[in-house]
Parts: sequence; structure tokens; C-alpha cells
Amino acid sequence: MTTAAIIVAAGRGTRLGGEVPKQWQDLAGQRVIDRTVARLAGHRGIDRLVIVLHADDMARGAEFGAEFGARGHLVVQGGATRSESVLAGLEALAADPPARVLIHDAARPLVSERTISEVIAALDGADGAAPGLAVSDALWRGEAGWVTGVASRAGLFRAQTPQGFRFAGILAAHRTRRGDLADDVEVALAAGLRVAIVAGSHDNFKLTEPQDMARAAEILGRGMDIRTGNGFDVHRFGAGDHVWLCGIRIEHPRGLQGHSDADVGMHAVTDAIYGALGRGDIGQHFPPTDPQWKGAASHIFLAHACDLARIMGYSISNADCTLICEYPKIGPHALAMKAEMARIMGIDPDRVSVKATTSEKLGFTGRGEGIAALATATLVKT
Repeated sequence: MTTAAIIVAAGRGTRLGGEVPKQWQDLAGQRVIDRTVARLAGHRGIDRLVIVLHADDMARGAEFGAEFGARGHLVVQGGATRSESVLAGLEALAADPPARVLIHDAARPLVSERTISEVIAALDGADGAAPGLAVSDALWRGEAGWVTGVASRAGLFRAQTPQGFRFAGILAAHRTRRGDLADDVEVALAAGLRVAIVAGSHDNFKLTEPQDMARAAEILGRGMDIRTGNGFDVHRFGAGDHVWLCGIRIEHPRGLQGHSDADVGMHAVTDAIYGALGRGDIGQHFPPTDPQWKGAASHIFLAHACDLARIMGYSISNADCTLICEYPKIGPHALAMKAEMARIMGIDPDRVSVKATTSEKLGFTGRGEGIAALATATLVKT
């Protein structure tokens, strides 16, 4: 069952101040919209993403990079109101409709994986679902600076996003709505849909006033998300006149055997990155049973893992690869390997290490039957 997400980023956000709308402003070293996109695009339950931009910002859609469109994500132009922008996002998905859709404000960059997961899960038993926080403060009515009365807080919730729905229901509700309603839950209720409430989070607030940026930066600084993954790969020798190791072709009396080009070093680093992200291994992303990957260059796999890391909001701090073999000799090629790996990964060469060792004539590598590689990669949430 497919799930898409729409990020509404067409507002102007004037109350926050600044020279550009709030979604394009810097938040602790990264734009607000980039943080929001990373939260949604990096969630394993979301298959497609649509970003809805203001007409004046459409040229900035290209800033999300080639990998954004390659993963089936879209950038579309919004309307004059929030409701019109949401409808534009829904219509962009209508030609190939998902089963479910989440609608999220770009100005909520701190939404958690837990909140997203709970909204998706709640749709199994409801037309819609949205996170909310029960109102705990006393409520007053006022006029001209004076308290004129009180109101009951019983049964009141502060609405948050993402608000999730079964796609067909919310598309029909938006197509028939009248006026610009407060949020998509109100649109759904007006159409007779039932919407479940899941637990919201105090961190999932909407950036509205200048002090909100400082609060968000403080939350982001509470702790760093650092991940480390390991990769291990083996390929046997067979017929051939060269081997590919860490992106470098080396003349050799025998070749390495594999479904792709059998670059054992690059495979190990790729799996280390997937491991740090919790996203399986090469075989899950590029199945050996699929003939299109027969003889494929391994830089395709490594570039995909690095793109996935960036989409999920991580930078690659460093990668360390050890090649285990008796021959060919790695030393004369180590610097070229290091440079090529760094180029493919889009990081500085001093963040990549390629080294080699022998197994002292022991085991399959010692007998010259193949080459093994062990790799470690460290990723840091940006």
C-alpha cells in the first residue's frame, strides 16, 4: 500500500520576518525546507513526495537536486491559499494515485519519525488521522485587553501536521470544499470523513514568530545523531585480465567474478552506508536476479547509497575500507582509489581511507582464491 506526502511550502510567512519566506531561511546551518524534506523523504513508510511552492519560488525547485526527481518526487506550483496549494499537490498525484497521503507544513521541520509512523498506522482504521496535543492551559475570552470570560478546555486539542488520509477521500473532499478552511482535517470533516487523533509532540511546532527559530535551533542542538555502519564483501577470482577495486581498473592475470563488475571494495563501503542508515544492503536495492544490473559499474550502487543518505538528512563524515588480498598490490593504487571514491561520494578525499593487508597466506585470500573487503562508514545528521 503506497503512501505519498505533500509538503506545503507556498506561504510567505511574513510574521517571522527576514528577507526570504521562513521555509527558505537558515535553521542551525540548514534551510527549514531542507530539514522538513529530509524528515519526510527519509521515512521508510513514504514512497513519494510532492513539494508545493509559491509561483515566485518555482525556479528554486531545481535546488533539490537530480536525485530528488530520480526518486519519483515532484515540485508543483501552489495557489493563492493553503487549501488551493494542497489541492494542487493532490492533483499532481491523481494520475497515479497512492493509497494514502500525508499533508505536512514545511514550517514544521522537527516532526519526528514516531509521529509520522503513528499517523500512517492510524489510517488502517480511519479515513484520516492527525497528531494533536490536548490543551492544558486555562482558556479566557477577552476584549480590549480585558478578560471577559472563560472557556472550557475539555476535549480541545492543538492541531499539528502531518495530517494523513486515504487518498481518494481527501481528494474528493478538496475538490468539493467551499472556501479556504483552516486545515485538511476541517476539509475532511466537512466531507463527512472520520479523523482519528494520534499523540502530537511539543517539538513539532510551527515556525511562526522570530523566537520560534531560536527554540528550534535549541532543540536541534540537544544531541547529535551519529551513525556507524559496517560492510563486508568477498569475490572470487576467475577468468579475466583485470580487476576493479575502489573504482580503479588494475591489470591482473585474473578477474573477480560477480553479478556486477565485482568491485569488492566499493561494495563493502556501499553496504556500510546502507547499514548506517538502516536500509539493508546492495542486494535489496539492486537485486542480483534483475538482469539490468548484470555487469553494472559499482559506482552506481555507491552513488545511490550516498544520495539516500543526503535525502535522509545525513552527511558522510568518513569511510574506511580495508582490502584483504595477497595480490594485486594495492599500495601503488591507493591514492587513486581514495580520490575516485571521494569523487563518487561527493566528499573530500581526506574523509576516505583505502588500505590493504594480507592474511599471511591463510584462508581463501591467502591461497589467492579471491579478495575480501571490510569497510566502516560514519554518518552525521545535518
